[in-house]
Amino acid sequence: MKQYFKLFDLSQKVDYKTEVLSGVTVAMALIPEAVAFAFMAGLSPLTGLYAAFVMGLVTAIFGGRPGMISGATGAIAVVIVALAQKFGIEYVLAAVILSGLIQVLAGFFKLGKFMRLVPHPVIFGFVNGLAFIIFSSQLKQFQDDNDNWLTGEPLYILLALVLGTMLIVWGLPKITKAVPSSLVAILVVFGVVVYFGIDTKTVGDVASIKGGFPPFHIPNIPLKWETLMIILPYSAIMAAVGLIESLLTLNIIDEITETRGRGNKEAVAQGAANIVSGLFSGMGGCAMLGQSLINISNGARARLSGIVAAVMLLVFIMFGSSYIELVPMAALTGLMIMVAIGTFEWASLKTLNKMPKSDILVMVLVTLVTIILHNLALAVIVGVIIAALVFAWDNAKRIRARKSVDDDGVKHYEIYGPLFFGSVAAFNEKFDIMNDPEEVIIDFRESRVVDMSAIEALNKITERYMKVGKKVHLKHLSPDCRKLLQNADKIIDVNVIEDPNYKLAVDKV
Repeated sequence: MKQYFKLFDLSQKVDYKTEVLSGVTVAMALIPEAVAFAFMAGLSPLTGLYAAFVMGLVTAIFGGRPGMISGATGAIAVVIVALAQKFGIEYVLAAVILSGLIQVLAGFFKLGKFMRLVPHPVIFGFVNGLAFIIFSSQLKQFQDDNDNWLTGEPLYILLALVLGTMLIVWGLPKITKAVPSSLVAILVVFGVVVYFGIDTKTVGDVASIKGGFPPFHIPNIPLKWETLMIILPYSAIMAAVGLIESLLTLNIIDEITETRGRGNKEAVAQGAANIVSGLFSGMGGCAMLGQSLINISNGARARLSGIVAAVMLLVFIMFGSSYIELVPMAALTGLMIMVAIGTFEWASLKTLNKMPKSDILVMVLVTLVTIILHNLALAVIVGVIIAALVFAWDNAKRIRARKSVDDDGVKHYEIYGPLFFGSVAAFNEKFDIMNDPEEVIIDFRESRVVDMSAIEALNKITERYMKVGKKVHLKHLSPDCRKLLQNADKIIDVNVIEDPNYKLAVDKV
């Protein structure tokens, strides 16, 4: 019987063996990613590795989502590459620290709740685009040093090792889950390469990972306003990219584990991690969906796996670099391809013919922006904006008016649907001002006055009736609607009548 212990969270059970083994596996998978992202940003490999260690450790201990892995990411590398090329590493480290401060403030002000505004098609597009990026980034391993595609025996050897890795990752869990299949795959492929003396690319061929403990270093930059103006735009974008990617990853892990993380706590932890990373010579980063999925698929659910991954990464850097550099890149390539396959939302393809066309458009567009620009934050923002516009357009078409004349000759307009900037034009078309009687009542029992555009629309309708000597009353306004009207009493003059059967109305104003 497995022995379970509790760590940090007294309500959470932890399987130590699973957590430790998964952490070791994730540490191995972090190495090529961190090195590759550092190269992408034009920085030294250790800059990426130090960031992976610091980000992983701080967020594992203090983050809002146990089991989620953070480190140096491609999304951050894309943002800082121009800063690194133009101003150098010192400005990059300063920008990382400032981005961390912005993220901490976002967490303290509870801005994580705005992730609720991200529609599901945007998440589908984000995940599918990220899966494509993870997969396409592995294709580099099928090229030689001159960027020519491998052919002949080197290609066949690489394919055999990659497919072998994928087969173990896929098949072993069907036999046993006692040990992480990804770790077994790496060890088996490593053993095959050593035993048969196979000549294939290793981690050491990509870059040396040997180093010491991350050195504490305060960025050596001029302390003046011009410096702040240089790094602030990069810091703001890094903070936004990091938070969006981290909180989306948190939501995805929540769905897989059927638990709930804490977005604002994660934002604070991500910010603190970036601050520490910048002070300890790291390039900064955010949550990593690929490594998080490796961890979760291995059965890890607690903070221990993330702590072990970060600590083991540092151990590899300081003491085990000579061994880790012998690990075949084919094994890590196969592992990351399986991560890409697992990341892709295959269910999104099955529901294509069942989803509204607008949702399909949003999903495809977010996917394309993610793939083409490698800018996950921009992709999500574009998706949210389009989804919001589609929602506004759909609601704008839903406003209706039922018309009737009572025994006293008063005409009633019963409004259905929200009155806001998108529905104002349709709302104005409902009224027959010239042919209406002397008194008109607009009933909002089934409607809401939402924004200033709606208030201005009511003001215009009132003015148009007044010009022809007719009077307008509003009826069945909810408290929030009446408050809007009272706040705008300097720019609007309408009558709100009391209804004896509806106690939310007020006296005439």
